[in-house]
Amino acid sequence: MYIRHSWNAVPKNWVSLGQPPPGTTIDLYIALKPQRENAVVDALYEVSEPGHPRYGAYLTKEQVADLVAPHPETLELVNSWFEHHGISSSSISTTHGGNTLKLKGVSVTQVNTLIGASYQLYRHVESGETIVRTVRYSLPTALHRHVLTVAPTTSFVSPPTQWQTPRIRSSRKTAELVKLASGEPATMLSSRAQIDYVTPPFLRWLYDTVAYIPMAMGENVLGVVGFLGDYPSPTDLSAFMHKYLEADDATFRVDEIRDGGYDATHPHREANTDIQYAEAMAYPTPHVFYSTGRGPTGTADYYLNWLEYILDEMNIPQTISWSYGAEERDLPREYTSFVCNCFATLGTYGVSVLVSSGDDGIGRGNCVNANGVVRFIPRFPATCPYVTVVGGTTNYDPEVATWFSGGGFSDHFLRPAYQRQAVPPFLRDLGNRHQGLYNDSGRGVPDIAAQSFNFLIFMNGQEQTASGTSAATPVVAGIISLLNDWRISTGQDPLGFLNPWLYGTGRAALTDITEGSNQGCGMEGFSAIAGWDPVTGLGTPSFRRMMERLF
Repeated sequence: MYIRHSWNAVPKNWVSLGQPPPGTTIDLYIALKPQRENAVVDALYEVSEPGHPRYGAYLTKEQVADLVAPHPETLELVNSWFEHHGISSSSISTTHGGNTLKLKGVSVTQVNTLIGASYQLYRHVESGETIVRTVRYSLPTALHRHVLTVAPTTSFVSPPTQWQTPRIRSSRKTAELVKLASGEPATMLSSRAQIDYVTPPFLRWLYDTVAYIPMAMGENVLGVVGFLGDYPSPTDLSAFMHKYLEADDATFRVDEIRDGGYDATHPHREANTDIQYAEAMAYPTPHVFYSTGRGPTGTADYYLNWLEYILDEMNIPQTISWSYGAEERDLPREYTSFVCNCFATLGTYGVSVLVSSGDDGIGRGNCVNANGVVRFIPRFPATCPYVTVVGGTTNYDPEVATWFSGGGFSDHFLRPAYQRQAVPPFLRDLGNRHQGLYNDSGRGVPDIAAQSFNFLIFMNGQEQTASGTSAATPVVAGIISLLNDWRISTGQDPLGFLNPWLYGTGRAALTDITEGSNQGCGMEGFSAIAGWDPVTGLGTPSFRRMMERLF
């Protein structure tokens, strides 16, 4: 046995509560390295790059399973390992596109022996959430070159809730935004066009979706991902849509995943914001909300639960909105690589995944790492190269970057090919500022941005405000869903993985943001400049201009 991954100490904000309850079991995922290491990513770029002969020729599940298949020797060794430890073949299944083995309902005691671990119950000091994890695990030496990662083991994922400023709205100021959207003079707006509240009419006017009516309702679907027991209220959605769009029939389907549950009588601000603004942008497109749990004893993994479910679905929504994330430094590289490859698989199916960049700017707190060194803290899955990441803006004419907009550079993933032309100009402009505090060869975050401050939402029948890039993300997802609707209704394929197009011909359809900066780590962060920047990415969307660039 040889250590596969370990932490020198329990990750920050987590404390051990000792051994998990007797009888605790784990569904353990063993992600195997494929025989053709980069086959899925290569296929993703082929089907996502405009002008490539295979553009839009999305893959079937059988084709993906063939690309990710492990070497026969890998399966032989792994099965021998299971057999040696008495793992019943009846408890083993294949998941996550075909390269992952799932051991269902294995006792913690048996897993400790299998991977040389010492699982304990941990509590997050801020949220109170409890999970079962280990700070180290091992594998037989012969398996290290065959196994990508084992999970859940050392991944301390605790998705944060939305950054928010709850307060009741002013109906007079709200009316000014409605006037603005309809073309009437808005007397309360300053010469700099600072706005007090964001509403659906304002967003639809600002991003030029007002005149478009979806036509592919029988085929096009928008999915919204939820974690942590965050539930949306259909009653609040009805009140919201009635007030702002006179759309009394707006609704959504709920898919419960791994004890995710659903209690409409106890809505959460995050889930309400996500559903209300995704619906506001894409109505009457069908919506599905995924309520994803961690299992009854906190033994499972939010991300892997959802990815297992969605990758097994026959009909996956063409657009997905994901407003959660965790500090990349709290996750093993092998784990983030595995999850990121699952997002790549979704892209090969023709799915556009929009992820929030986070609301801590360049990092939360003082950003001192385990070695006592200040280091900016990027967030995952925003750092995954195979998703489209949404940063935050505020005001209009011009829009400017919000101070909390998450942005920076990954420590786990290198700069992808589609960013090779866009990112270096920013780094040259930055010069020696913040030198050594970030990875200047890492994947840059975000890719795109949208309004993110002071959104009016309905909560338990009352109007309140909410803010964050997690509010911007469903807005952009709604716009992408409209583009997918237009393409499907005209006999074309959905957009799928967006970034090769966005950084290419689609870039001209975005409004560059050149003012504002983010903060964090007790200092000023990065600034928005002409071109790409790690605060607002390439800029904000214009639906009509994006349509024109897709002809």
